[in-house]
Amino acid sequence: MVFSWLNVAILLALIFGFLFAAGPLLGGVLLAPKSRGGAMGLPYECGAVPHGSPHSIRFSINYAIYALLFLAFDVDVLYLFPVATYFPDSAGWWPLIKLIIFIVVLALGCVYFWKKGVFEWPRRIHF
Repeated sequence: MVFSWLNVAILLALIFGFLFAAGPLLGGVLLAPKSRGGAMGLPYECGAVPHGSPHSIRFSINYAIYALLFLAFDVDVLYLFPVATYFPDSAGWWPLIKLIIFIVVLALGCVYFWKKGVFEWPRRIHF
């Protein structure tokens, strides 16, 4: 096997990437205060003292729906970047028509969730 400068560059990039990721972790272990007891052993609950078993708490499905909506729109917006970069070099209106169809489908999804009451927090969602 021939070991070229490209292999050296890839190996150095991997090593520096590992050090870049491991550095803050090692720094946190070495430099963080070592206090034990008190509220340090409790799970973080936004400043409120937790009471009861974590397994007995029931969450509404609204939390999951909001998370799925955020994920769907976040991923969908990522699809708009390649279209925006390709659009100036495209021939014709076809990419713009595809983009408009894509955004209309997203808007119809928003309207559907709005009609189902997802955006009204205290209400229950009826499927």
